Amino acid sequence: MIRLVVDASVVAKWYPPCDQEPLATEAQTLLKLWVIGGVDLAAPDLIWVEITNILWKSVRSKRCSLGDAKSTLAALHQQRLPTVPTAPLVERALEIAVQHGRTAYDSLYVALAAASNAELVTADEKLVNVLTAYFRVRWLGTV
Repeated sequence: MIRLVVDASVVAKWYPPCDQEPLATEAQTLLKLWVIGGVDLAAPDLIWVEITNILWKSVRSKRCSLGDAKSTLAALHQQRLPTVPTAPLVERALEIAVQHGRTAYDSLYVALAAASNAELVTADEKLVNVLTAYFRVRWLGTV
């Protein structure tokens, strides 16, 4: 079974208002593969904070209503994406962040993928370009 860690840039594209963005089709294909058991997905529990922030920005910029944002959160909760506590990952994430000039947030996803012997899938092309020589990181556009 293929094991993947997904970040908020991928998961946000599963539902409105981000489901019409570039790479949304690829993100939704990955979701479908997971639902049918074709891949194992996981994320650090930080993903809930990041998704909530994405939705807050969408409400603020009038891309969706508060009700729509709450509906998206409810739909994501129903998916039951497996999440992993971040506390055991923070020391490694700090090392990755410092060594590679990435945020601690991004580095938590990388640390989880490394600890899980999984590949990180992200829509963040810059992150892939910086880390692909050191970690198993894949751009969503190639999935």
